[in-house]
Amino acid sequence: MSFQKVFGTSPDGTWRAPGRVNLIGEHTDYNDGLVLPIALPNRILVTASKRDDGRIAVASSGHRGVTEFAIDDLAPGSVGDWAAYPAGAAWILRESGYPIGGANLLVDSDLPSGAGLSSSAALLCATFVALLGLRDIEVDPAEIARLAQKAENQYVGAPVGLMDQMASMCCTAGHALFFDIRAMSTDQIPFDPPADDLALLVVDVKAPHRHVDGEYAARRTSCEQAAAELGVPALRSIAFEDLDDALGRLPDDVVRRRVRHVVTEIRRVEDAVALMRAGKLREVGPLFTASHASLRDDFEITVPELDVAVDTALEAGALGARMTGGGFGGCIIALVEASAADSVLSAIEKAFAEHGFSAPTSLAATPSAGASRVS
Repeated sequence: MSFQKVFGTSPDGTWRAPGRVNLIGEHTDYNDGLVLPIALPNRILVTASKRDDGRIAVASSGHRGVTEFAIDDLAPGSVGDWAAYPAGAAWILRESGYPIGGANLLVDSDLPSGAGLSSSAALLCATFVALLGLRDIEVDPAEIARLAQKAENQYVGAPVGLMDQMASMCCTAGHALFFDIRAMSTDQIPFDPPADDLALLVVDVKAPHRHVDGEYAARRTSCEQAAAELGVPALRSIAFEDLDDALGRLPDDVVRRRVRHVVTEIRRVEDAVALMRAGKLREVGPLFTASHASLRDDFEITVPELDVAVDTALEAGALGARMTGGGFGGCIIALVEASAADSVLSAIEKAFAEHGFSAPTSLAATPSAGASRVS
């Protein structure tokens, strides 16, 4: 799709923001916990030009038509469908006092939607850096991530945490982002599987997301309820050593299992970072597998496609595997010997055919850089 053809003018520049895959630390971000994502080479591009009439027009290679709105008229709910994301970015920038002005925005992507690779956060972050870049406004990447979270929470209405936006804005090539949500601190952890003759497979299981919005909100509510019952600000405050005592104080079995997942998952992130820093990447594999078991049994957010993919990868020789993302569909990751990557993928494809599932696809999981200007 040509920018000139859509908008009748030449663009002033192009900006990108990547999707992410979380190595470990699932559903810990909104519990003030720890996460360890990498940015993917797959990204969303926003090509843009300035306008002086206070209006924004957005178009996408994946959707028909152009949506246009006045910045001053924006309010939560005023723009719907996919255009709610760029509208939300413009709204929060206006509310935060940034003089962004009008713009034409053309969105393009090689990031699969619905795969749990954070296409929504990437779209928001790409829009933010484009709108700010058009006016040469410099903003700290972590602050843009916070603004993007606010836009998704307050404008789009999705109760997401901060991990996806931080990964899209703050990751660096060849590293995983160790993000402590409570401390709002980050550390870049070297992550280079090929250097150890390893590969990180990302397999999109092509499962339709089942009740993901309501179920995600229900998990978050359970965690907040448990924190209130235990008298702590968030489940991060429950030390691993105190888990059994905390569980004994909770009357509801479902809530207990949600808490057990969060507290043990935070410990798994700590253990994974320690192993990666020590150069013991192969030993991270069992932590992936333990994380998946916890997400399946305690947090109950897997679906048959995810479980079959993980089980098959392990049977085919993966060092570790788990679902990644919000759950109820999406992707798995598998840490494998580089020489076994093709055979593991083939085994998953065969298992899916035998179960009557849609054929899975795989992505290259090369740790990449966060959002930036392209041209």
